[in-house]
Amino acid sequence: QVQLVESGGGLVQAGGSLRLSCAASGRIFSINDMGWYRQAPGKQRELVAKITRAGSTNYADSVKGRFTISRGNAKNTVYLQMTSLKPEDTAVYYCNADLVVTATGIYDSWGQGTQVTVSS
Repeated sequence: QVQLVESGGGLVQAGGSLRLSCAASGRIFSINDMGWYRQAPGKQRELVAKITRAGSTNYADSVKGRFTISRGNAKNTVYLQMTSLKPEDTAVYYCNADLVVTATGIYDSWGQGTQVTVSS
């Protein structure tokens, strides 16, 4: 099986910055796309940013120019650098790993979520 462990959430004032990290563990051969989603209270989960194994990225319009997604050299970690944070960025942020190829199968995996709260 695959585990995704997130870290880096917290409370920050508007205009501040946070960096989220997510590390995948298990008997992993490769991971295709990795990304960050978020879910605010009463709202559906939405894509924030995604990065392919080759490094191509895409972002939600609401975070373009403020957030940057990247992957570690081992390709099993993903980061989200968030700057110029706004109160509307407050949500639980989830890490996702798509098409994780392991010794026992191929999985789509989710982290447990990390809370990001931006105060005004």
